[in-house]
Amino acid sequence: MHSVITPVAVDERVKLGIRAGDTVRVHQKIIEKGKTRIQAFEGLVLAVKHGTEAGATFTVRAMMSGIGVEKIFPLYAPFIEKIEITRRSKVRRAKLYFIREKVAREVRRQLRNMRLVKISTDDFKAEETPAGEEVPTEEVLIGDTIVETTPEAPIEEVVEAVDVENTPVEEGKA
Repeated sequence: MHSVITPVAVDERVKLGIRAGDTVRVHQKIIEKGKTRIQAFEGLVLAVKHGTEAGATFTVRAMMSGIGVEKIFPLYAPFIEKIEITRRSKVRRAKLYFIREKVAREVRRQLRNMRLVKISTDDFKAEETPAGEEVPTEEVLIGDTIVETTPEAPIEEVVEAVDVENTPVEEGKA
């Protein structure tokens, strides 16, 4: 009989029976600046390697901010506080590495419907003119009225400035 000294409850982790297709939440201890906190990592188990032996590992994939993140956890690591199985799926493979490509295909399919656009706040900045200079104006004919505007002013503002309802409209022009 060999007795192994470890802080991990080995029997609990063996009885858990993690397998590919499970959605698990792994609570791990993280030490930062002398303080210990627990962080949960929830995702899909892609693979379990080496069964329940001493060097057993399992790979968990999660989506974080639209990016796929994978972590490989040793089954008996002392920094793992707790492992919870939240969902168990029926899968027909021992290793689910094809999920990586499947997700990439779905993202590519979504990107096909998007258009590349280059818009910046610089596009909407109003140019400042120095105090002594005159701004060039343009004459625009709206109905029978001639209106002076700046070339940068949108035509909608000019149309609103002119009383369009009271201007006579000739037949044939609309």
